[in-house]
Amino acid sequence: MSRRATPLSAFPTASVGQVSAPGPRQDVPPVPTDTSPVGRRVPPPAAAPPDERLTPEQVAARRTRAWKIIGPLFGIVWVVFLSEPLAAAWGDDDPVLRWAGVVGVLLTAAGFAASVYLFRTGDPRRAPMVGVLGVEVVGVVLACLGAQQHGLIGLVFVSVTVVYITRSARVLVVTVALAVVCAVLPRVVRGWEPEDGTIAALFLATLATFGFSQLVQRNRQLQLAQEEVATLAVSRERERIARDMHDVLGHSLTVISVKSELAARLVTVDPARAAAELADIQGLARSALADVRGMVTATRHLTLAGELAAARRALDAGGIDARLPGAVDAVPEDLRELFAWTVREGTTNVLRHAAARTVVVTLAPDRVVVEDDGRGAPPCPGAGDPVGGATDDVHGSAVLGDELPGHGLAGLRERAEAVGARLETGPGSLGGFRLAVVAPGARIAR
Repeated sequence: MSRRATPLSAFPTASVGQVSAPGPRQDVPPVPTDTSPVGRRVPPPAAAPPDERLTPEQVAARRTRAWKIIGPLFGIVWVVFLSEPLAAAWGDDDPVLRWAGVVGVLLTAAGFAASVYLFRTGDPRRAPMVGVLGVEVVGVVLACLGAQQHGLIGLVFVSVTVVYITRSARVLVVTVALAVVCAVLPRVVRGWEPEDGTIAALFLATLATFGFSQLVQRNRQLQLAQEEVATLAVSRERERIARDMHDVLGHSLTVISVKSELAARLVTVDPARAAAELADIQGLARSALADVRGMVTATRHLTLAGELAAARRALDAGGIDARLPGAVDAVPEDLRELFAWTVREGTTNVLRHAAARTVVVTLAPDRVVVEDDGRGAPPCPGAGDPVGGATDDVHGSAVLGDELPGHGLAGLRERAEAVGARLETGPGSLGGFRLAVVAPGARIAR
């Protein structure tokens, strides 16, 4: 049965904007191309390559695999130098000297392999390496019995092991001493010939190994320093999150507690006012959620004017007379966020601990002061305030005793010290507690 060729025109063709595939036919948007002024088509930009950045663990794994390959090769290259004394020992007519030379060469190779292994593992103990050095010295002596002057090449491995042990420039003294041995013995022992190449190899190998060992040592120190820096960075980030969590949620939850208690009291007396307070509570909850998100991404910024307005609303809800400044123009821009944190922390402490009737906030170009006429500094646990839950006082303020007092002040002190300011706390002129942040040398805002 003959098969006729089907003409090319009989097959269905697809345009640039279409793709033929099994199933329903679908139109695919044409690939955009740019046209130059002279009419030449420019191909679309190639897709960006995937991100090939490696994690520190992957980098360490690659280095480990590379060293597992390079390390044995490094040792094999050195052991090749022992082929000459091995051949010379094997050719000795005396069987005792022959096997002494062979055993000596093998001991030298085994000792050197052990020294490379100990150096790779970073074992800081010198006792194993000194034992390996003793094995190599015995091997060199036996190798010289069977291979004569050719066995002196083992002193190169002895010098390298000394580098691994000392890791200092003192190895040059040992190298010079071994070079003297290589130069004198062939001229003293009958039948031996001078081996000037061994002396050159001795110095070159020692210098190369010393430089390599210093590089490895610096690399290990750098790795340890990087690990320490990473640990400190994690610790500081945890402290920042804990501080911000206290400052953000502590204030918001305190105000929400005060407003919810006020709304509960006003439900039957003034439903409209209670509804307004509940709306404020909803707004505070959303604001706290946004602050937490900003805290995680480190994009949250406070404004001094906004914190003063929020403080007025919170203190009014708690039935506290708030005497706050009406403008913040006198405060330099670089201090306004710090002063905003101070106002927030001062307001939170008043609502939680002070049982105050009046709060006065004073602003100056170089300081912010929050004073109240309450009962003084925040109490310590067990000093009369209940722990866990909120309790009411005659002013409607709440004491949230489920956190360690003073944690917010510690965070505020860290913020102040970061910009060269200082935190001051103590009795105030109104008879209560005084919280102040002072920035010496602050410029007057214009």
